[in-house]
Amino acid sequence: MSENTLSNNSNSASSNTTSGSSTSASTSTSNGGTTTTTTMMNGHIGTHFTSKNNFESYGRSTDTYLSIPQFYAGRSVFITGGTGFMGKVLVEKLLRSCPDIKNIYLLIRPKRGHEVSQRLNELLEAPLFEKLRREKPKDLSKVIPISGDITSEELGISDSDQALLCRNVSIVFHSAATVKFDEKLKLSVTINMLGTKRLVELCHRMMSLDALIHVSTAYCNCDRTEVSEVIYAPPYNPDDIISLVNWLPEDTLDKLTPSLIGERPNTYTFTKALAEHMLLKEAGNLPVAIVRPSIVTASLNEPFAGWIDNLNGPTGLLSAMAKGIFRTIVCEENCIADVVPVDIVINLMITAAWRTASHKTDNLLIYNCCTGQRHPITWGTFVNYAVDLARKHPLEGCAWYPGGSLRSNATMNSVNAFIVHYIPAYILDVMARCIGKKPIFVKIQNKIAKAVECLNYFATHEWQFKDDNVCALLQTLSPNDRDNFVFDVTTINWEKYMERYVLGFREFLFKQKPQSLPGSRKKMMRLYYIDILTKLFMVICTWRFLMSRSKRLNALWSSFLQNILKLVRLMPFL
Repeated sequence: MSENTLSNNSNSASSNTTSGSSTSASTSTSNGGTTTTTTMMNGHIGTHFTSKNNFESYGRSTDTYLSIPQFYAGRSVFITGGTGFMGKVLVEKLLRSCPDIKNIYLLIRPKRGHEVSQRLNELLEAPLFEKLRREKPKDLSKVIPISGDITSEELGISDSDQALLCRNVSIVFHSAATVKFDEKLKLSVTINMLGTKRLVELCHRMMSLDALIHVSTAYCNCDRTEVSEVIYAPPYNPDDIISLVNWLPEDTLDKLTPSLIGERPNTYTFTKALAEHMLLKEAGNLPVAIVRPSIVTASLNEPFAGWIDNLNGPTGLLSAMAKGIFRTIVCEENCIADVVPVDIVINLMITAAWRTASHKTDNLLIYNCCTGQRHPITWGTFVNYAVDLARKHPLEGCAWYPGGSLRSNATMNSVNAFIVHYIPAYILDVMARCIGKKPIFVKIQNKIAKAVECLNYFATHEWQFKDDNVCALLQTLSPNDRDNFVFDVTTINWEKYMERYVLGFREFLFKQKPQSLPGSRKKMMRLYYIDILTKLFMVICTWRFLMSRSKRLNALWSSFLQNILKLVRLMPFL
């Protein structure tokens, strides 16, 4: 079946998609070298744009080409999710690479007794903003906190702040979401769906909105093996799911969740898929684009290589592996690990807003921000790089020599996990009790097991994420903008990137300085010899056990040794 890319934003198209209509229609428009094709087929609405292979494709000469920094000059931006991993990189990149930007408004909620101004100060004091603090400290004053909460009516924003945003903001980035895979359906719907709906309502009131960029996920359509840049017909009407969540008691809703999400593995992918379709319906004539990243990991280059500030996704497992406390997982080693550096995603978001505002259209463009289509790496290669580099750049306080195995058989993996994870954990906890310390290792293994369970689905399946719109967008940029806002995934050197990744979580998550590496390497060498001796001891013990239980095996072993001795005696005569 042929499927076309990207989503049309008309109300009629939305209603057809909701009903799963099988009608088919196609229109095509052209503007200065950029061709946009809108198609609806089998309930999937899409637009695909192609352009000339140079930056004159918007129909502008080189003299009138509006660069991305020029476009953002004098503009004010509103960001939800600005205190999260991706939001921080977005704020830093806008301040550093678009120096004439006017203001960046961040939606921040009070948390644990900390007011929004205090949380903003903590945010701007992070290592991520070190270069800006050193070179352009005044630019940090452009970041303005807006007190609010994505789970509240009208986003919890006061009337005066709403009026401020409606007067001044022309670009909106919506990245606020719950990314917990095992989140309860009620909270996931409240944040990922209702939060999006409330933001769109605010955007409709903005006087000069030129672009709304909604951050989704490539895995919102993980029930399909091939995912195009389209909004697919959802399994349910989003409004019905919202009504269900508001009406049913939470315990009843928890029981219904597995049947509701169907073939999707969790509430996160389910609600993100519904949020996309709800956005298509609610946006009306707003200038909207959707960016769908795959698995977002440490930065490739900006603001410095390897920056990471959380243990989500593969980072937590790699960290546990580097510590020597995690050694086996269910994973298909030949499947593509569709990981994408965070700065690649952010550069694409910034560029998508530039294009959405600069090239007015009634169509909603979608960008699958992934690496598997153009520059893939398999899970086997990904893990092998990580293990080798964790040994080369070891963490302080490693419990054991890093290693790991990928197993396709879940039962064998469970047996192996009990042997290499839980038996050592119980032994260490007993030793901790004996010396009067708190036992923690079994609890750590339980947490790791829970995290692994959430990731098993993504490590044992493979998808083809089409990214034609991303490639076409890249061709519309000037050479300078391509260099300053890099989102070409073919430029990634995976081995170098993995080295930066390992060094990054060593420095930014575990707060370990490069100066400690020589000492850590000496300890790693000791752990290596201990690991070898332990394995040798286990082999000897196993062999002795088997020999004591089998007379035939004992006889074969004695015969083998006698033949070796005869060969040794004959060697002087050979």
